[in-house]
Amino acid sequence: VQLQASGGGLVQAGGSLRLSCAVSGSTFNFNVMGWYRQAPGKQRDMVARITSGGSTYYADSVKGRFTVSRSNAKSTVYLQMNSLKPEDTAVYYCNANRGMAEYWGQGTLVTVSS
Repeated sequence: VQLQASGGGLVQAGGSLRLSCAVSGSTFNFNVMGWYRQAPGKQRDMVARITSGGSTYYADSVKGRFTVSRSNAKSTVYLQMNSLKPEDTAVYYCNANRGMAEYWGQGTLVTVSS
């Protein structure tokens, strides 16, 4: 199973980015898919998750600004990030869970300038 994250980059505060995570090597039947982020010197934290049934969960710091979604047809999970802040700067990782198995993508860097 491979998770390929893309869409990171440099954006000014207040701007938007959309991250994508394409899954290959497996059927897209994960129980939960999500996005985590890790800023320099900090631990990796959950940003947003979406279940196979479409339920979504967000970290308090991104509620109302970020939206997670998934396309089963494209085997892809997305993270739409609006109203970005400098504190959103981090490497963003996609994650997938199926039963006891957990998979991680390689990470994509998001840098928000003030």
